[in-house]
Amino acid sequence: MKLNGQRRWAATGVVVATTAATIAVALGAPPAGAAPGCRVDYTANHWGGGGFGASVKITNLGDAMTGWSLKFALPGSQRVAQGWSATWSQSGADVTAASMSWNGNLGTNASIDIGFNGSNAASGDVNPTTFTLNGTVCTGQQQPTSTTTTTTTTTTTTTTGNPDPGNRVDNPYAGAKVYVNPDWSAKASAEAGGSRIANQPTGVWMDRIAAINGTTGARGLAAHLDEAVRQAAGTPLVIQLVIYNLPGRDCAALASNGELKATEIDRYKTEYIDPIASILARPAYANLRIVTVVEIDSLPNLITNVTPRPTQTPQCDVMKANGNYVTGVGYALAKLGAVPNTYNYIDIGHHGWLGWDDNFGATADLLFQAANASGSTKANVHGFIANTANYGILTEPNFSIDESINGTSVRQSKWVDWNRYTGELPYAQAFRQRAVQAGFDANVGMLIDTSRNGWGGSARPTGPGPRTTVDAYVDGGRLDRRIHLGNWCNQAGAGIGERPKAAPAAGVDAYVWIKPPGESDGASEEIPNNEGKGADKMCDPTYTGNARNGNSMSGALGNAPLSGHWFSAQFQELMRNAYPAL
Repeated sequence: MKLNGQRRWAATGVVVATTAATIAVALGAPPAGAAPGCRVDYTANHWGGGGFGASVKITNLGDAMTGWSLKFALPGSQRVAQGWSATWSQSGADVTAASMSWNGNLGTNASIDIGFNGSNAASGDVNPTTFTLNGTVCTGQQQPTSTTTTTTTTTTTTTTGNPDPGNRVDNPYAGAKVYVNPDWSAKASAEAGGSRIANQPTGVWMDRIAAINGTTGARGLAAHLDEAVRQAAGTPLVIQLVIYNLPGRDCAALASNGELKATEIDRYKTEYIDPIASILARPAYANLRIVTVVEIDSLPNLITNVTPRPTQTPQCDVMKANGNYVTGVGYALAKLGAVPNTYNYIDIGHHGWLGWDDNFGATADLLFQAANASGSTKANVHGFIANTANYGILTEPNFSIDESINGTSVRQSKWVDWNRYTGELPYAQAFRQRAVQAGFDANVGMLIDTSRNGWGGSARPTGPGPRTTVDAYVDGGRLDRRIHLGNWCNQAGAGIGERPKAAPAAGVDAYVWIKPPGESDGASEEIPNNEGKGADKMCDPTYTGNARNGNSMSGALGNAPLSGHWFSAQFQELMRNAYPAL
């Protein structure tokens, strides 16, 4: 169901977190008589092979500034591989992170979160010890230091009590169980080897009006919530719902373009959103943490698939003109946000759709417009979700956009195509900052769907590609083995990714499985149905492509059923290629 409609695409990779150490670093008290000008909190998370991720929080304790430059030295042979929310450069050990056009304003006592993925970290390496901001040594008050170690099989979280109704917590996943959908779990358990993941939490899709009361083989919303209360057993529990039925939904594709026609906004409100909100507001469910993923794909289509873009479709032009995507999302946010224990996350596509400069900021601004439409306000947005039902890996360890091969930048490779991001983690973290700049609250959180972005198996590269040409280097080392990042339907070779976990990285509330593994993205051929689901060529393995995927083969598995229906062959392939392996 995840559609990639845009003019260009880019590459991805995966973080393999074998061990992680978190160290908050801030410098000692200022010298007598000196007013502290800044504070830096540096957090390093290490994984195998010398790789690591660093989150850097800058707090301005001096006069307001309209542009900033942070400098520090990395110890040993550590290198910056890819950064976000700043322009990063490195000369020898010396690193510079300069503000971007959208985040240069930093007022007194204001903070900004930036970060990077690095390489060549050796055992015993320490963190940077001196930071300067616009030439001033940062000597702010020291923050508490903590060290946490996790492995791929152990997740450390902070447990909190069951929230009072209406008292939303900062991260709903922290200290909470997450709902296991018995309908999906039964299908997974029936597959050979499926019991290995059948107890994982997945999203519940409300993809048409009939889903509210239940359809063949799938219980209705109230039945799911009743089961969630049972599973909670008095402890905090998150249930994840996908709100997905806008008029003219997914205007750039046919596999899941929905039951409501472009003008049926009133039906969307009264027959779909209102009944859902009414059920969620029942007192019996007041102690659940209800996460809603609000309308995947549609708003991003208004950025990339409208006139004058070369990937324009008439249907997307219609939806931009009538305003029903913005109206509908605003209405959903307002109604669902009025339920005091809901947490709304708006879809932001993925890095290979919206990661270019001309898409990135425009998307944040459009989402802010929708968040304030139809009586809603930004307070109804708890965060954003990236990679819903898509295949983009978390981060790419074998190349970075800052590298050059024989004088040609990696950004010029066909796979990256001048994108600023090569994975979902840096994209999500940077988008969070851009959303705050657009007007959203500073504490918004991110979700990343990792249900199908593992890309393990025998085809997984073990290191960089050959340095003969930039394309050979990128293609030989990239972990995402799709033919093209524009391919989105039932991808051959894909695997299950990181297991769901809370607070896995700075600014990220959770890795989640919103798209249940084994549920089809779309039918390989026309299948008559009453679910509003057509046949999209991108789900046909013989299709030779279009402008959105560089006129490449679709890369889809054959004999696929309708979107949302069980696809055993896909489920088996996802388990076979899981990374980390099952």
